[in-house]
Amino acid sequence: MRVMKIYISHSSSYDYENELYAPIKASELYKEHKIFLPHGPKNIDIPAKDVLAKMDLLIAEVSYPSTGQGIEMGLASAANVPIICFFKDGSKPSSSLRFITEKIFKYHNTNDLLGQLKAQLS
Repeated sequence: MRVMKIYISHSSSYDYENELYAPIKASELYKEHKIFLPHGPKNIDIPAKDVLAKMDLLIAEVSYPSTGQGIEMGLASAANVPIICFFKDGSKPSSSLRFITEKIFKYHNTNDLLGQLKAQLS
């Protein structure tokens, strides 16, 4: 498996540190790939437009509406960076997502999310 540069996109209106970043950092995926966490301490001041075109993939957690995330996905799409979206069971992601990717998956919990991420990357 080749090492991929992956940008993790998400809304900032929920506890992404504990619900998204911590599980990703604890997973094998974090060891196997170069994962860019945009709200991580080292990355918080780096504009998305400066890094997205250099990525192999954008993974978007789309359970919560976010204008900033929409901009990130638009930048990635314009740069021909593939996009995979995930949303938590019970949430209703934007119907506009279908215009930028066909890969939109529902997950039930953190373990399910990590399992589906791994499956999509293999």
